Amino acid sequence: MSPHRHWTFGASTLQRVVESEGPLLSPFEIFTDCTQAHLDACRDWLQPRFQDPASGLLTITIQSFLIRQDGLTILVDSCSGNDKEARARPEFRRAKWPWLERLADAGVKPEDIDIVLCSHLHVDHVGWNTRLDNGRWVPTFPRARYIMGRVEYEHFNRMHQSNPETPVNRGSFVDSVLPVVEHGLAEFVEMDHVFERELGQDVWLSPACGHTPGHVFVHVGHEHGDHAVLTGDVIHHPVQFADPHLSNLADFDALQAYETRVGLMRRYADTRTKVLTGHFPSPTAGRIVSRGDEFRFEFEAI
Repeated sequence: MSPHRHWTFGASTLQRVVESEGPLLSPFEIFTDCTQAHLDACRDWLQPRFQDPASGLLTITIQSFLIRQDGLTILVDSCSGNDKEARARPEFRRAKWPWLERLADAGVKPEDIDIVLCSHLHVDHVGWNTRLDNGRWVPTFPRARYIMGRVEYEHFNRMHQSNPETPVNRGSFVDSVLPVVEHGLAEFVEMDHVFERELGQDVWLSPACGHTPGHVFVHVGHEHGDHAVLTGDVIHHPVQFADPHLSNLADFDALQAYETRVGLMRRYADTRTKVLTGHFPSPTAGRIVSRGDEFRFEFEAI
């Protein structure tokens, strides 16, 4: 998983912190319009790296990203977390991931985090926002400002306040988002936010809606120089490069999600921009290349 590997973009360094990686989801579960024909067309490259031949499950990585610049430390997304009871998937319920140990291996303690930046508020991106302390959920990063998109938070807060039968985002809104708000650590920003006050223009957000109403890209570096884009859940698996129409079960607006996904491919194909998705297997990082009217993802060498 290359825990100590890092990249440099302008004045910032970037590093992964992996919670889990392995066969996790059926392609027919995660992509509601996936057929066996989609998989057969990709079999020459799909197995065994991206799909386990024995189980048929797709390999999924759950991970965070550390951005460091001039003594400031930003954590982008916080995986699924430990001890969370209200989870549908057994892999995430009452989990005991060694994620904090891996964060320590990267040289960072929870109190070192200055900013927690949420690309969106789904269950596998906010879990370590909080930890269990004497039966209460408290912020894991006590000194951090937790940056959330205003549109994103307001959407899920409205859902929560309507008292739905099913807990919002599989319970994570209650146990991993609201405690941060209640402790006064949340800061709500627009989807085109630039961290100019702290980091000049080396870190900024841009809209990436569709998977959720307020999903954002996180950019690091300089778009016309050393530049990385952290795509969150705009694209979940390399098979979506073979067919961008494959939509995720959790997409809020499937058409908008498709347009955002294709827009990402068109914008950064054949450029120097490094793309790091939320869930691609190690090494995660790569570049988009065009092949006629289609696109492919070329991973960095491991």
